[in-house]
Amino acid sequence: MDFRQQFMEFAVVQNVLGFGEFRTKGGRLSPYFFNAGLFNDGAALDRLGEFYAKAIIASGLVADGLFGPAYKGIPLVAVTAVALARGGRNLPFSFNRKEVKDHGEGGSIVGAPLVGRVLIIDDVITAGTSIRESVELIRAAGASPCGVVIALDRMERGQGELSAVQEVERDYGIPVVAVATLDDLMGFLRNSPQLQQNEAAVAAYRRQYGIARAA
Repeated sequence: MDFRQQFMEFAVVQNVLGFGEFRTKGGRLSPYFFNAGLFNDGAALDRLGEFYAKAIIASGLVADGLFGPAYKGIPLVAVTAVALARGGRNLPFSFNRKEVKDHGEGGSIVGAPLVGRVLIIDDVITAGTSIRESVELIRAAGASPCGVVIALDRMERGQGELSAVQEVERDYGIPVVAVATLDDLMGFLRNSPQLQQNEAAVAAYRRQYGIARAA
């Protein structure tokens, strides 16, 4: 089983990925949900970092540093940095605070300085707001955003024909790498006897709201 399928299995075990009937923020009725905030203990975060590291290595992306947007990106960037270092790729990491400090070290960036090619680590991309803010922070520091890594790409259209992931790629000219995509979820359901009954509902939802190609 490749790491993407292992990640799907892990997400189900952690109740991060569930099936049923769920209302999305956009008002759509989805047959599945994915809530990365439920990776909420030490062992789960440690393993999640390993999956992010594997996705980065598999993508071939070259970075000089990692950045996690507040707030969800903060634990993600930390565990990803640890997992990469464990595998022999030690990268500096940083994150932003929502409120700019005017005392102590000051500023809005915590951790390593933003220099060179910076890879943004986040959970999912919905409206793309945190990515836009991250890109602006990185560029303002004189560094270059070189990509975004997320946990799951739902491959779902936004208001237009593109997904939020595709819009980020178009608007900023950087790749978005997902640990797993809707393609991987479909494959996982197809090969999982216990969850196979959900495949038809997810496929129908994809036909209605899915993008034409993988991001």
